[in-house]
Amino acid sequence: MNLPPIFTRAAVPRLSVAVPDEATRTDLDVAADSPWVTLVWNDPVNLMSYVAYVFESYFGYSTSRANELMLQVHHEGRAAVSTGTRERMEVDVQAMHGFGLWATMQRSDEA
Repeated sequence: MNLPPIFTRAAVPRLSVAVPDEATRTDLDVAADSPWVTLVWNDPVNLMSYVAYVFESYFGYSTSRANELMLQVHHEGRAAVSTGTRERMEVDVQAMHGFGLWATMQRSDEA
């Protein structure tokens, strides 16, 4: 089978990757280990009781802690509901979206 020239190996450009020196690698490792947070934002759609329920059922917060976080979302516009690795926060953000809540993630030092 003859493929058009665009699909041959010769048509694939070679990429060169620069390897950072030790100092830069250390900086990247520290940045990668920085905790991330999941933020839940206030919205005009969900009932406050539902938001507290989501915090209890998904994160396992006590009723009082879930209510504190829900009130923080309601009064301050957002609340950090979980902290961890970037990958874990991506899972939590997707879960909040699955529950119909508005959520984002960011580094904890920016929260």
